[in-house]
Amino acid sequence: MLLAYFASLSLAAAGQITVTNATFPAIGDTLRTAVDLEPELPTGITPPGGPQMWDFSSLKKSDTNQTIYRKASDGNQAAKFPGADMVVIGGQSETYFKKTASKLEALGYAGADPAGFGLDVTAKFSPNVALRRAPMNFFDINQSVTDLTVPFSTEALPDSLLGGISGAIDSMRVRINYNRLDAVDGYGTLRIPGGEYPVLREKRTEYTTTKLDVKVPFLGWVDIATVLGGGGGGGGLLGFLGVDTTITYHFFSGTEKETIAIVTTDNANATVTRVTFKDNATTAIKDTDAPGNASINAFPNPAVEWVRFDCYNLPADEYTFKIYNIVGKAVWKETHQLAGNRSVRVELGDFKKGTYLYSLTDGKGNVIGTKRLVVVKP
Repeated sequence: MLLAYFASLSLAAAGQITVTNATFPAIGDTLRTAVDLEPELPTGITPPGGPQMWDFSSLKKSDTNQTIYRKASDGNQAAKFPGADMVVIGGQSETYFKKTASKLEALGYAGADPAGFGLDVTAKFSPNVALRRAPMNFFDINQSVTDLTVPFSTEALPDSLLGGISGAIDSMRVRINYNRLDAVDGYGTLRIPGGEYPVLREKRTEYTTTKLDVKVPFLGWVDIATVLGGGGGGGGLLGFLGVDTTITYHFFSGTEKETIAIVTTDNANATVTRVTFKDNATTAIKDTDAPGNASINAFPNPAVEWVRFDCYNLPADEYTFKIYNIVGKAVWKETHQLAGNRSVRVELGDFKKGTYLYSLTDGKGNVIGTKRLVVVKP
């Protein structure tokens, strides 16, 4: 069906590029990106084909990020990922990568658990996840399936999450299945703030199925949906389970190691919800604008009825707190004049269960921190 779909496009071949493995990141590279969490694009999702002109020059920076690729041995957990060449060390995790002539793959990570329970885990993909492929050409199609299993003890979890069954189990495991279809469906020119690039567009459709097993004495591993009952209303741990669909468009150039843009849409593929793009204005980022000892944390996390944002070592300034939902839309915002160590409490009565992001930004627009918040409902 996909071959017939592409054949029906009847498109000219002129102007296409080939993306080679020269664009794969290497040890010592620093990739800089920005994200627009409320994009207003004149050309967002366009039909397949080419040549096309995508004008994303109106994107704004809601946040910026830099990813530094180091040799794998720099990671504290390198021994657990013997095939890794590189590692990216973040604030809460280490992610390990393997690079070959044809693929850049993620092997797994060590750090914060993927379900957002606030636990430290070691998670390995089976098989590895292909993040980049080369050579990449218009019409390329790839399908991949990978699994992630994360076991952990129940002792670190609050009983409110376990629905009162904590005494009957001694360990748990998260099982996540990723089923992804990648189709290079477009080519042309992409314009972003500070640059214009010939690109290939790859559409990625990913179905993520999350299950949670509990280890029950004399029974072994049992799906928690069976233990708590399928009609539990989605509360507690059941709120993390099920199938999610993610649709993203990745724009790759033949010269830049950063992906030029990643466009995320809603599940209906009708509205652009966020755009991550190559940050060309790197000189505007100054360490002195965001002191390294300033920080923000959420307590409790997971949260049920309320959450308190604890801020530390803040220079006197006006600060903006924001909470974003899973698709990157701001659902709460407050601005306060703060200095030193201060706390702000937020009532969560109007929030639905799920995973959110929270951020703190100073008066100059510098992001002090962006982290994950999990909201559960009894």
